[in-house]
Amino acid sequence: MKRGNLYRVYKGSPTDPKRYRVFVVVSRQVLIDSKFSTVICAPIYSSYEGLSTQVPVGIEEGLKHDSSIYCDELVSIRKKALTNFMGTLSEDKLTQLNRALSIAVGIE
Repeated sequence: MKRGNLYRVYKGSPTDPKRYRVFVVVSRQVLIDSKFSTVICAPIYSSYEGLSTQVPVGIEEGLKHDSSIYCDELVSIRKKALTNFMGTLSEDKLTQLNRALSIAVGIE
């Protein structure tokens, strides 16, 4: 598992209309490689509003259609749930992700 990997995760949440959602791992690699049981992830939605905290992604990253990473909705997910690998972000997309995350948490 690496930072920037995309995984399809079963949510089973009553508030989320989708049973599965794709997430991108955003935790630092040291945490990912540790014995800590969870990592920080950002959800991917099929919509894109052009916000500075969103990163457009699509087929190049292993998705079926154009979507975007929502850095304003970070969640902690158990590593055990991240088993259905979808793809990975390019270096350019990782740079965009870093910028969007910085804006989302107020570090500019």
